Amino acid sequence: MASGDAPLRFDEQYRFDKQDAAAKEMTLNAKIATEKEHNMSLLQGLRLYPKAVAWSILISTCIAMEGYDVCLLSSFYAFPQFNKKYGQQLPDGTYQVPAPWQAGLSNGANVGEIIGLFLNGWVSEKYGYRYTVMACLICLAGFQTIFFTAQNVIELQVAEILCGIPWGVFQTLTITYASEVCPVALRGYLTTYVNFCWGLGQVIGIGVVKSMLPRTDEWAYRIPYALQWMWPLPLFIGIFLAPESPWWLVRHGKIEQAKHSILRLTSKHEKETGFDVDETVAMMQHTTKLEERITRGASYLDCFKGHDLRRTEIVCMCWAMQNLAGNSFTGYSTYFLEQAGLETSKSYDFTLGQYAINCVGVFGAWFLMSRGIGRRSLYLYGLIGLCIILLVLGFLALVPASHRDQAANATGSLMLVWAVIYQLTVGTVCYSLVGELSSRRLSIKTVVLGRNLYNVVGIICSVLTPYMLNPGSWNWSNYTGFFWGGICFLCIIYTYYRVPEPQGRSFAELDLLFEKGVSARKFATTKVDVFDDVHSETTYEADANEKGEKV
Repeated sequence: MASGDAPLRFDEQYRFDKQDAAAKEMTLNAKIATEKEHNMSLLQGLRLYPKAVAWSILISTCIAMEGYDVCLLSSFYAFPQFNKKYGQQLPDGTYQVPAPWQAGLSNGANVGEIIGLFLNGWVSEKYGYRYTVMACLICLAGFQTIFFTAQNVIELQVAEILCGIPWGVFQTLTITYASEVCPVALRGYLTTYVNFCWGLGQVIGIGVVKSMLPRTDEWAYRIPYALQWMWPLPLFIGIFLAPESPWWLVRHGKIEQAKHSILRLTSKHEKETGFDVDETVAMMQHTTKLEERITRGASYLDCFKGHDLRRTEIVCMCWAMQNLAGNSFTGYSTYFLEQAGLETSKSYDFTLGQYAINCVGVFGAWFLMSRGIGRRSLYLYGLIGLCIILLVLGFLALVPASHRDQAANATGSLMLVWAVIYQLTVGTVCYSLVGELSSRRLSIKTVVLGRNLYNVVGIICSVLTPYMLNPGSWNWSNYTGFFWGGICFLCIIYTYYRVPEPQGRSFAELDLLFEKGVSARKFATTKVDVFDDVHSETTYEADANEKGEKV
């Protein structure tokens, strides 16, 4: 205390001593909980958090619903009945939805998703994850009616934009919820499970569309649209019963509710594993206070300030590189294979196989992660494999016309290989990276910004891809592989220099690594102790704030 300061009264001194003792106890409990998480194996995590796994899987199923909805449109582009209803007749007598409208419909969903994502960054942080998802499910059930009753392509455009709003919410909120309800040992698995849900929804969607091929009436495409209504009600009931994210509750000062939420996420035998709910909440409080020291605000603008600028950049690029690595190109796989020379039914067979790989590939990625392979390594080597496949696809365009059938089959097979590599690496691991590399305080907003860049890139790709593939436009066919292969090579360079390794790190450790400006290539080997490095600063700042001093 400075010599000119008045002495503290007994009640003031008692209050400071009590606060200091509480801060020390919280820090000690946080340290114990962090050590327990570091030492927790996968099986121990599953035993302790089986309910968290179940609730996370339930909420992630919203992505399966979106995967089903989204895949219908791109699949219908190769669907004769759909093209006849909403397309135009070509000189050869066939029908095609014109390339401008193909781009417009795909971009309509992306525009809606951008709106939904920005709304989610504000609404979910203010009202909670559960209420946000439930409200979106109600809206989606109403918007899906437009798909079912659409009489022209304009009405389809309106439906794509409106449904895109709740889709945008699901894209990020499911990942954030999964990352916040489980310990470090389960985090990579539950966040990447979201990608399995994408594949599951797409497999169901393609299966439904393929089963409609024998039909020649309008119900061939109206039945798949009607089946969209099978998702919202059971999901609404399940999410109504689910616990709120304890991290969200801690950030809003609802400590007792956070403890209750954690108890709902853990097993009844948690005492046998040494689990203590007070220690876990203390770890969340400690991380939240650390992030409040590093990041003063929690707005979108704060995502671009200080150390969070780097985190925002990496999360954004991890999302964007999914599209830049050729994902948007393969999203038109049914249409692309049809233009490459395969008959419609066989095109759907290849696409169904590709989407099935999307599901199985997630489990393959889990196996690789369980063997100790890091997220950064999987992402980097995956991009290298994708680049090679895309270039080979481009070279298949040089095959003589007399061998067009063989080249078409080779193209379909290579796209399956591409899907295997993508799902084992980039497609799956991205969900883990974006869920872990953002700070808890700005997690929703950072992931929203990343997913929105994904959508902006997707809009650009959705404009270019139909022109590349449409026989009435540029008609690049396999040459498209050269274009995306070159872009993918640039993604490899970025990943090597900028994407760090978050595997095995607590959220507080990641905060400190970013604050210290550790190189992406040294993240995995740099040792940090968040309690030794931070406790003195946090305590000093808290005391200074109490006394009205500047730090």
